[in-house]
Amino acid sequence: MYGYVLRGGCLDTLARVERGAATLGPGHVLVRVRAASLNYRDLLISSGRYSRANPTYPLVPLSDAAGEVLAVGPEVSRFKPGDRVAGAFFQRWIDGPFDSAKGASALGGAIDGVLAEEVVFDAGGVVRIADSLSFEEAATLPCAGVTAWVGLVALGGIERGQTVLAMGTGGVSVFALQFAKSMGARVIVTSSSDAKLDRAKALGADEVINYSRIRDWDVRARELTDGRGVDHILEVGGAETLPTSIRAVRQGGHISLVGLLSGRPGDKEVATNSGRGIRVDSVYVGSVRHFEAMNEAIGRWSLHPVIDRVFPFSEAKAAYAYLQSAKHVGKVVIDVSSP
Repeated sequence: MYGYVLRGGCLDTLARVERGAATLGPGHVLVRVRAASLNYRDLLISSGRYSRANPTYPLVPLSDAAGEVLAVGPEVSRFKPGDRVAGAFFQRWIDGPFDSAKGASALGGAIDGVLAEEVVFDAGGVVRIADSLSFEEAATLPCAGVTAWVGLVALGGIERGQTVLAMGTGGVSVFALQFAKSMGARVIVTSSSDAKLDRAKALGADEVINYSRIRDWDVRARELTDGRGVDHILEVGGAETLPTSIRAVRQGGHISLVGLLSGRPGDKEVATNSGRGIRVDSVYVGSVRHFEAMNEAIGRWSLHPVIDRVFPFSEAKAAYAYLQSAKHVGKVVIDVSSP
């Protein structure tokens, strides 16, 4: 059985290695991984820039994967061999509020991840995937999909007819676009690329803003909402873009602090104290229950995640490089079943 390990905080240390057979203990599930996907977090971890955890090396990277159950350990009754499943980002955040103990179960950071042919999960940290999804599609859900779901639905309380601004065309933002449209909302997408904005329109975006030409994109967002401002923003940029997001959202609107593409995370206190009654939530993925609720909706909507490119297992480093290039729209996936 083969898998990848990072031997240090540098992508050059990523190596494919032969691993011993997994040992199944009580409450464990052995999964044959068919596909895995990458997130921006994985770039940070592979370059030693991830602030939420101090990984112990060697580390099996990546948090997102889908496959089929090979075997179950003692005391496991919810799953059986052959079940199609995905692992939850946090193996021990089943429900309820987040805490440090649950945070210590984050795949591919706090603990070994999923870039391997076989992975052992906690039975409580595994969810069934919709029959309508391929393994590649299901592998995009645990981090980016759940993050967008929690930001817009579980915490945001999005309603039909509201307006959502999705920043860019990465995994979280494209899921936000898909979820919002499925729930009857209007969506504005920003990007510096006309080609990506054209793709966003094809995916259902109602309006687009090229921020390389329109620097004050908050002004344009207000123009597109008759001066009111948008109802929801998934803030993936971080500290550099947060002030513009605050100006773009309406009085009493909602901002989900999700990412740090500009280098530093956005400050929740800055947004909360803007004097405009904005609701602000810091979103760090979500629980197994969030994942299950999202899966139910995806099946009901017949929604299919957007995959930009799929790399074979042998080209994992190339998948990292492609994500780093920021040429993608949606998700970058590794087909673990291929050589």
